[in-house]
Amino acid sequence: QVQLVESGGGLVQAGGSLRLSCVASGSIFNINSMGWYRQAPGKQRDLVADITSGGGTHYADSVKGRFTISRDSAKGRVYLYLQMNSLRPEDTAVYYCQTNHVSGIYWGQGTQVTVSS
Repeated sequence: QVQLVESGGGLVQAGGSLRLSCVASGSIFNINSMGWYRQAPGKQRDLVADITSGGGTHYADSVKGRFTISRDSAKGRVYLYLQMNSLRPEDTAVYYCQTNHVSGIYWGQGTQVTVSS
């Protein structure tokens, strides 16, 4: 199993930046892809960006050129990041870290990102 803990959310003005972090612990050697999803009030949870174990990345069209996903590993942990630049009010949502593991899909608890206009 894998445990995921996100951090880095907050309130920012439009045009600003935030960096989200996610720490994965547990059975990290069987992690495949990892990704960031977001869910705005009354809407479904959508993929923002994901990254494979080989470093290949994929982004939602709405964030291309503004967001960057990356991952690292050290001391028995896997770290997932989402650098978010040029934030817009429509980026406001709860952001979730997710991992596709051989034993299943795991989610973090979510972190709130609010972008004011």
